[in-house]
Amino acid sequence: MIDELRQIAIFARAVDHGTFKGAADDLRLAPSVVSHHISQLEAKLGVTLIYRTTRKFTLTPEGERLLKSAHIMNDAVTAALDDLRGTLSEPSGVLRVTATSGLSQSRLIKHITDFCARHPKIDIRLEFSDQRRHLIEDGFDVSIQVGAKNSQAPNRQTLFEGRRCIAGASSYLSQFEPIKTPDDLKGLSWVMLAGVKGSNQRLTRSGQSPVKIDPVGQITANSSLAVYRFVKEAAGIAIVPEFLTEEDVSKGDVQIVLPDWDLEALDVFAEWPSNASKDGIVSLFVADLCRSENMIDS
Repeated sequence: MIDELRQIAIFARAVDHGTFKGAADDLRLAPSVVSHHISQLEAKLGVTLIYRTTRKFTLTPEGERLLKSAHIMNDAVTAALDDLRGTLSEPSGVLRVTATSGLSQSRLIKHITDFCARHPKIDIRLEFSDQRRHLIEDGFDVSIQVGAKNSQAPNRQTLFEGRRCIAGASSYLSQFEPIKTPDDLKGLSWVMLAGVKGSNQRLTRSGQSPVKIDPVGQITANSSLAVYRFVKEAAGIAIVPEFLTEEDVSKGDVQIVLPDWDLEALDVFAEWPSNASKDGIVSLFVADLCRSENMIDS
């Protein structure tokens, strides 16, 4: 089928030019190659398309019929290519994104909103989940996750660092003596995030050696948003993203525990299929997020 389509296109070009040489020059082929393709097409169809002489050719009735169909075919292909070029000049399509649930409460939402406003022909389909999804098997174009720092890869890009803190409801913390050192954390209840590898965490402060803490929780949830909701309900303290706490801290409902100590920041990174086009909407989307500095903290 592919060979026949090519031969029909060459046939139509030869007729439009009136000579094999004119078509050959246009197609950058030898005249003998043009003649060969048309002869092969005639052999496959079992009809004569062109009556040849040494100087010119004329169409047979079958050739006239095929030329009409060839022009319709060429017009359709040209229109499709023009439409595609127009689409490429203005990015369009569906972009399927999966992201950690906690990021639904972050500035990621605003940046995606701004991205959509700049590119109205791109449809974003978002799934927020703390269950790690597989890009290819689950049909996603981009995955935005939070995790420990790791080496970069051609299909992975760190977007920013996600700062974490220890938070507790003011009503819960009021039951205890003020927490001034990591040792004062002993005896407090913790709410844990399921699936976190290793419970040991390190607190650091300038001029002091790191202090390892080992949270143990009565409540474990598989959602960072659920963990923080338990914190707000005074179920205990938890390690949570800082951006989740900002509004409640400003109202006095939640307190940052040991605010002068730091937990190791995590990477917020984007991943995408390794064979994604470098000029496609996936690359456009990731590059746009990378330009949005301080996404979480702004």
